[in-house]
Amino acid sequence: MADEEWRRLSRRMLLIHPVQELLRAWPVLLGLLFAGASGGHGSWWSLVGTTVVVVAGMARWFTTTYRISPQQVQVRKGLVRRQVLTVPMDRIRSVDVTANPFHRALGLAKVTVGTGRSDRKAEDLKLDALTTADAARLREELLHRRGTTPDPADSAAAPAQETLIAAVRPEWVRYGPFTLTGVLTVGVIAAAASRIVSETHVNPRRFGPLRTITGQFGRTTPALQIAEVVLALVVVITLASTITYVLAFLNFRLTRNNAGTLHVARGLITTRKTTIEERRLRGIELSEPLLLRAVGGARCIAITTGLRVGRGAERGGSLLLPPAPRAEAWRVATEILRRNAPVAGALVPHGRRARTRRYARALTVCLIVVIVLGVGWVLGWIPAGAWVASLALLPAGAWLAFDRFHALGHAVIDGMVVSRRGSLVRRRSMLSCDGIIGWNLRRSFWQRRAGLVSLTATTAAGKQKLLIQDIGDDEAVLLAQEALPGLLTPFLEVPVHRP
Repeated sequence: MADEEWRRLSRRMLLIHPVQELLRAWPVLLGLLFAGASGGHGSWWSLVGTTVVVVAGMARWFTTTYRISPQQVQVRKGLVRRQVLTVPMDRIRSVDVTANPFHRALGLAKVTVGTGRSDRKAEDLKLDALTTADAARLREELLHRRGTTPDPADSAAAPAQETLIAAVRPEWVRYGPFTLTGVLTVGVIAAAASRIVSETHVNPRRFGPLRTITGQFGRTTPALQIAEVVLALVVVITLASTITYVLAFLNFRLTRNNAGTLHVARGLITTRKTTIEERRLRGIELSEPLLLRAVGGARCIAITTGLRVGRGAERGGSLLLPPAPRAEAWRVATEILRRNAPVAGALVPHGRRARTRRYARALTVCLIVVIVLGVGWVLGWIPAGAWVASLALLPAGAWLAFDRFHALGHAVIDGMVVSRRGSLVRRRSMLSCDGIIGWNLRRSFWQRRAGLVSLTATTAAGKQKLLIQDIGDDEAVLLAQEALPGLLTPFLEVPVHRP
């Protein structure tokens, strides 16, 4: 097949896209059904809506084509609004291959080509869907710059070798309940159930089990009702988080190819394979949310160009290790960086002024809440128990300030800028000095009073910045000079010695 030839997606997608569009449009179709029921034409309205959705889903195959040349990749799509997306080969940073249950049943996969932009408005190239063999071949072709026509000499070459870095273990499931991913799952299910009840005008209390539960719930005291709701939420969220962990990471594998790429494969029902070029990797982040840190767990996230942010580590393509033992996360980070010093090296703690700022911010907020509730109690607006309970905020705020201060640290170790911060989510970010494209020094009004500054290393990778909070003015300049000598020199004030 010639490089310049326009190709189409697999014909099997004609069986998938209509189903996907129907699943997305079910609230509208359900609304049409009930809106037309009053006039006796509900079924007709629903049938017309279903036909429009199915035709729109099938139209993608007829309007989407793509081609690959040695210099660029082009995708044409759209019926009313025609688009031609073009990406030069040297702008390709990553390739994602995903397959949901519908795709897997028909031997298909969706290919997403990362273009190096990490903002949400960036529009990546998406080909949904190709056959599994075509998707794998396209991934190799794009990342390794191979032509579409196989070279007979390549068939005699040695196959690419992959080294296993990490694979999920069954005992890691115990970290699932501490990720709180079940909160989102429970929220989505609750919202969908609420919408169905609203659209169908069904009273849930008509069902025997729900009527029994609500009746029993109404006969208890308010305190017991709150305890029952909290206990039920904890059980449901724990179960949902565990199931989500199993579905997302049961088949997780992280490997390194001798061609200079990292491969991440994961997913039980919906599979996902992400390929990242190591030369685009700018660093690693070790993430330890509070609950996960309490049980000795951590996650490993890539700081690299071409993968979007803002979708969450669990769903995003930058995850290099799911919630696992902290020692395993350190080992994976060390192996990917090929050095241990940035991962395990000691950091420079922040000084007394940063500690004072942490305690002042935390305790001020707590005191304001306590005072407001105290005034409300005196005026008779709230019960005395609420004000007494608010006093617990003071030791909680002091502990939070203590934890946040002891999390602060920074250093330049073995050619990498290392920053640690956070309490609810503690992050140890390690960014290569070569990946820094600039420095940003920002000071708020209170930071100026304390002689502190927030130093940000800007980069084109990951979240596009590495933040070092509440560092002294002189320390910030010395750190920036050590990481990138000479970059700040034109902006520094040099004293003038007059004769």
